[in-house]
Amino acid sequence: MPSPELARDDLIRRFDLQPHPEGGFFRETYRSAVSVSRERSGETRSASTAIYYLLCDGAHSAWHRIKSDEVWHFYAGEPLLVHVLDETGKLISHRLGNPLTHPGSVFQAVVSAGFWFAAECEDPATFALAGCTVAPGFEFSEFELADIDALRSAYPAHAEFIARLGPAASPA
Repeated sequence: MPSPELARDDLIRRFDLQPHPEGGFFRETYRSAVSVSRERSGETRSASTAIYYLLCDGAHSAWHRIKSDEVWHFYAGEPLLVHVLDETGKLISHRLGNPLTHPGSVFQAVVSAGFWFAAECEDPATFALAGCTVAPGFEFSEFELADIDALRSAYPAHAEFIARLGPAASPA
């Protein structure tokens, strides 16, 4: 079995993964040719999109939200945690992994449209390869990276936790 570093490098190369603005690496693998219209705005979107998403090297997916439901799928590596703040302010953590080898984990988890969420490897020394399917399809124009101070003010019970998973500092 290859080391986590070799496996990570192989996945990045094999799937042509690129750095993602929220942290980790990704590549879009599917964009539906079928279009749908959003009810309220009337904007047209692909019916669905899918990506590979790799978290490694202690990186995390910073708090963000999108205007569509997102289904996370576990593919390889070790468990990751998908943290979601629901409409009542409750913090829900989904443990995504292989339930056959990681009891208490699930292969899939859903983040509802408009909810703030972040993700991290359960063990920062490991990696996790997941997939994300979004319907209606993902558009960066509907991606909102959290203002951490505002999010902490809105959810004071989780302020320290929210701060820990904020955007990575920009290199100087």
